[in-house]
Amino acid sequence: MAIFVAKMLINSMSRKGVCSKLKGVDDLLMSRMGPIITGGIVGALAALLVKWGNPGNMGICVACFTRDIAGALGLHHAAVVQYLRPEIAGFILGSFISALLSGEYLPRTGSSPLIRFFLGFFAMIGALVFLGCPWRAYLRLAGGDWNAIPGIMGLITGIVLGIVFLWKGYNLGRAYEVKKGAGYIMPAAAVLLLVMVILKPTFGAGGTAGPIFFSEKGPGAMYAPFAIALGVGLLVGWLAQRSRFCTVGAIRDLVMLRDPHLFNGVVAFIIMAFVTNFVLGQFNPGFEGQPVAHTNSLWNFMGMVLAGLAFTLAGGCPGRQFIMSGEGDGDSAVFVIGMLVGAGFAHNFSLASSPSGPGAFGPAATIAGILFCLTVGFLMQDKFE
Repeated sequence: MAIFVAKMLINSMSRKGVCSKLKGVDDLLMSRMGPIITGGIVGALAALLVKWGNPGNMGICVACFTRDIAGALGLHHAAVVQYLRPEIAGFILGSFISALLSGEYLPRTGSSPLIRFFLGFFAMIGALVFLGCPWRAYLRLAGGDWNAIPGIMGLITGIVLGIVFLWKGYNLGRAYEVKKGAGYIMPAAAVLLLVMVILKPTFGAGGTAGPIFFSEKGPGAMYAPFAIALGVGLLVGWLAQRSRFCTVGAIRDLVMLRDPHLFNGVVAFIIMAFVTNFVLGQFNPGFEGQPVAHTNSLWNFMGMVLAGLAFTLAGGCPGRQFIMSGEGDGDSAVFVIGMLVGAGFAHNFSLASSPSGPGAFGPAATIAGILFCLTVGFLMQDKFE
C-alpha cells in the first residue's frame, strides 16, 4: 500500500509539473551548498522539536529514537524509554520518496551483511554509553551541555581510527543490485510503525499489556505532536537523501580528502541549533543537571570512540544508514536492525548509561565492541583476500 501511494503521488506530481519546479531546489541540494542548507534546516528543526515536546537536547537523536522504538516493541523493558518515534519512520519514507522521484531508488545488498549487523549492534552500545548519536552529540553541545565535548572528541578519535583502516585497504566488499521489491521492506516497516503509533495496539493478555509499550514518564513520554514529528522526519529524509548529509562522512572526507563539503553541513547544523536554542531560551551551559546526560568524561569519550569507529567502518552515521535503507540499501537496513537489537541488549544487560553514570557492564561492553571493530578493520583489508 505504501509503495502504491508513493507511486501515485509521483505520477500526480509529474502530471502537474511539480517535479520540474522542484528541479531547481534539487540541483541546489545536490550542489556543494546542499549539506549546508540541510545542516542548517535540520539543526533549527531539532531545536524546535524540543520546544514542541521532545526531550531536552534530543530534538533528533537517531540512536535514542531507535532505542525508544526497541522499547515500544518489547525488546527491552526500561519503562522510561518506550515510544514509536514518528521521526524515524519519516526519515525512511522521506528518503524513499526522494529516491523514487530522482531515479536513485536502487535496491542492493550483499556487502558483508552479518558484519554490518554487529557494527550496528556495537555502534548502538557505544552511543548509549555516551547517551546520544553523533547528531545528538552536536545538539547537546549547541544546547550548552559541555559533557558533549569529550563525546565529540571520542567520536573524532573513532572516525580517525576507522580512517586508518580505510587507508590500509579496508572494505566490506561490493553490494549487488537485487529486485526492486527487496527495497520496499523498510518503507513498509516504517508505515507499519506509523499505524501502530496511531492505533496504539496491545498484544498482552486481555489486551491490557504491551507490546506495544508507551512510556508514561521519562524521556519516552516526551514527544512532539505526531503530525509535526512525522512532517519533520519526512523533510529531513528528503533533504538528507538529496544532499548526502552525514555527520561521520563529514569528518572522514575532511581528514582523508581535505574536502570540507560535508563538514560545512555539520558546522551549519551546530550553528543553527545553537541560535535556535538561544532564541528559545533553551541554551543552558554547564556540566551538571543536563537533560539525559551523565558527567563521566572517560566513558562519554570511550562510548563515542566505539560509535565513531563502528559508523566509519559501516560507511556512515546512523542518520545516513536510515536514509540509505530508504533508498533500497539492504546492507544499511541490516545495520539499522543491528542497532535496534543492540538497544534491546543495552537495556536488558545493564550496558546503557543513565543520568547517574555508565551502566554496570557498559564499560566492559564498550571495550569488547572496540576490540570487535578493530578486528573487523584488520581482517577486512584487501591483503587478506
